[in-house]
Amino acid sequence: GGGDILTFFESRGYKIATAFMLAWNYGYPVIMSSYNFDRNNDAQGPPSDSNGNTNSVPINADNSCGGGWVCEHRWRQIYGMVRFRNTASGQPVANWWDNGNNQIAFSRGNRAFIVINNDDSGLNQWFQTGLPQGQYCDVISGNVENGRCTGKTVTVEADGRAPISISNTEADPMVAIHVNAKL
Repeated sequence: GGGDILTFFESRGYKIATAFMLAWNYGYPVIMSSYNFDRNNDAQGPPSDSNGNTNSVPINADNSCGGGWVCEHRWRQIYGMVRFRNTASGQPVANWWDNGNNQIAFSRGNRAFIVINNDDSGLNQWFQTGLPQGQYCDVISGNVENGRCTGKTVTVEADGRAPISISNTEADPMVAIHVNAKL
């Protein structure tokens, strides 16, 4: 129990907080990977058999977990941000931007860039990404598969700037790109 704890029940806020934690150049992040429990019984244990033995975690064809397991670490948005953090390792925070409210953007040196819109309005802005010119796959909305992006793409111009739009109603109101997701 406790106050405002983010869990899979609040997946939008959970993904935003986890993306920020993994993007920011600080500390040693810990990613929750859990099981589904009754919201009114947070002392409930993991999926188990009639003898109380914890059940194995079945992996579905789409790489998600089944059998009552949530496995947040397998969510595309989370593992995409783990790759972002690994790519940005050792790079300083740069190119900070904010709207004075709940929209922020920053790069990690010249290796990675993220925009988060947790505001009540949409975001449509040109940003200095710090990244080399090219097409990048947004690791929040997709993956690079066979040289193509399964999600949104971002075009970084020769001067390192890129136009990014994020609706405030999107389930995942973030865009994250890095040099290892360059197409």
